[in-house]
Amino acid sequence: MYSALLLTVALASAAAWETVPSPEQYVETPDFYQYLHAPSHHRQTRQLHGNTFFNSDGTSGFGVSAPFGTSQKNTFSAIGGANFDAASRLQSASYGVAMNNANGHGLSVTNTHIPDFGNQFKAAGYANLFRNQNHDVSVNGYFAKNRPQMPQIPSYNTVGAGLDYMFKNKVGASVGIAHTPYFDKTDYSLSGNANLFRNKGSSLDFNAGLSKSVSPFMSNSKWEPSTGFTFRKFF
Repeated sequence: MYSALLLTVALASAAAWETVPSPEQYVETPDFYQYLHAPSHHRQTRQLHGNTFFNSDGTSGFGVSAPFGTSQKNTFSAIGGANFDAASRLQSASYGVAMNNANGHGLSVTNTHIPDFGNQFKAAGYANLFRNQNHDVSVNGYFAKNRPQMPQIPSYNTVGAGLDYMFKNKVGASVGIAHTPYFDKTDYSLSGNANLFRNKGSSLDFNAGLSKSVSPFMSNSKWEPSTGFTFRKFF
């Protein structure tokens, strides 16, 4: 089934692509939904959108959004995407539906398959709080039902929320928090990115961030830094 999904997404992605931010890599954080829909709320909505990305750590992926219905201010789309590790092994494959509003709000429902783990059902949303020519501020949130394929671990829930800021679509920052009651674990993240180059067909971004997980079952909890570059190609 996933081979057919990936083939369908790859063929659809060749039609029309657009600048979107790179996806998160972990189950407990907002994933490809964000890189398909935030923070750019100014794009055309009645055509196929998608991109492929390559990170400096060797990870890569792609995503696509295919509108199938519109109303006066809303666009309804089928969405899909996949992430790969540095050895080109599949990390996750996702598909679902999304609704985007012309005012910068949206909802989505997705299912993600994660090899060697199981599946994740997610309901997510975002809302624009403020936007002008220079500044863009949005909030996002999600609920995820994680379904491991391991008999010793039952299904469990994760909830998360975040705040995103973008200046002139060039420099941005995000803060996020996610909680998983089953493991009594809370994840915190701070990140920023700067666009170094962008034209109609490609872009290059520098990314930096800090993340920390807190749980009674973790003896050592400290902020872990990360940096990297992301190159995106639009077809």
